[in-house]
Amino acid sequence: MATVTVSPETFSMVSFEGDRIAALAERLAGEIGLPDDVEIRIEVDETSPLGRTTLDSVDPVVVSAESGAFENPKEPRHLSETNVTDVLGRVLFQAGDRLDPDFGAPSFDDDLPMHHSVAWDIYAVARLARLGYRSQRQRRLYHFRNRHGFTDVADAAFERVWTEDGLTWSDLVTISDEALAAREPAA
Repeated sequence: MATVTVSPETFSMVSFEGDRIAALAERLAGEIGLPDDVEIRIEVDETSPLGRTTLDSVDPVVVSAESGAFENPKEPRHLSETNVTDVLGRVLFQAGDRLDPDFGAPSFDDDLPMHHSVAWDIYAVARLARLGYRSQRQRRLYHFRNRHGFTDVADAAFERVWTEDGLTWSDLVTISDEALAAREPAA
């Protein structure tokens, strides 16, 4: 089972429980298929109500999250287990991709084009949905269209990313680039 640590150990600005975040991350790591010996560190910036989350490393897996990413929007400063699962599920799938040499993930130093990053996010969220978690498919489709164009080609590309298993980074880049190329040029 994954070893998960959450910092800070005690939250003072938000009503979060590090043990609950850790338990959710452990369950997700197992369901996603991360190696049993993986070490996961979740660093929460409780001073920021924003929702940015990044995967900073895979040895160990280090996730940095602003507290807004885990917050219940209907009850500010309180933990939303649904949001924790959404955010950590996406990031832990991408950690698994980075740990899989067959996936061929880009290095952390690469500056990813936004349309590639969006395609990868959607691929991770789709796999999380196949595990039975909420998906917000229409929201993700709209996000994909915003980056790739509102075209039939983009919609078909989204369907591939959303439904196929076993895609590699190269596959995601090709699908994303082909969708973007079909977008009508701006006037």
